[in-house]
Amino acid sequence: MLRDLRKNYEYGTLDEKEILNNPFDQFEKWLRLAIESDQQEPTAMILSTVDKDLQPHSRMVLLKEFTYAGFVFYTNYAGHKAQQIANNNRVALAFFWPSLERQVRIEGSVKKVNEAVSTHYFHSRPIESQLSAWASPQSQVIPSHEYLEEQVKLYKKKFGDNVPKPSHWGGYIVQPNSFEFWQGRQNRLHDRFLFEMENGDWKISRLAP
Repeated sequence: MLRDLRKNYEYGTLDEKEILNNPFDQFEKWLRLAIESDQQEPTAMILSTVDKDLQPHSRMVLLKEFTYAGFVFYTNYAGHKAQQIANNNRVALAFFWPSLERQVRIEGSVKKVNEAVSTHYFHSRPIESQLSAWASPQSQVIPSHEYLEEQVKLYKKKFGDNVPKPSHWGGYIVQPNSFEFWQGRQNRLHDRFLFEMENGDWKISRLAP
């Protein structure tokens, strides 16, 4: 039964003496450990947006750049998530690294990255991925998977090996105003620390699990 599935978290702890004062530094530390631990898809993150009817939507995207400026991902600007962002630029991110028994939640605002940045990243992708950005009318109804394959062939014939970046494709950067770091602990007494921006500084609070 689902109600009988349980795991007692025993990997580690997070306390006041250990946590770093800057949430970006703490995130970088945990992300590096997730990558080094061979965590499957360590850069995968849940992106949550809200549509015009206040209906939340969540999906997995991949983190492609991380700096003190924020968290960058790339997508089709004509898809559902982009339409929702255009309506409401308040978003949330969530990272979960099961083998480390850790979760990070981030809330903030999102905006498009510079076009030159998107173009540079686009041309760093495998050519197959470049062609897919043209071939897929993201979030629209299509007749079959074969339709996508035919579209790839069409654009391959059109562009050859010199594929331009579509105007409808590019990056977004999420600029956080809060972070929450969660470390699983035994008997559900988990460690939770909230970072909130207050008067230009990060305020750190421990939360009950």
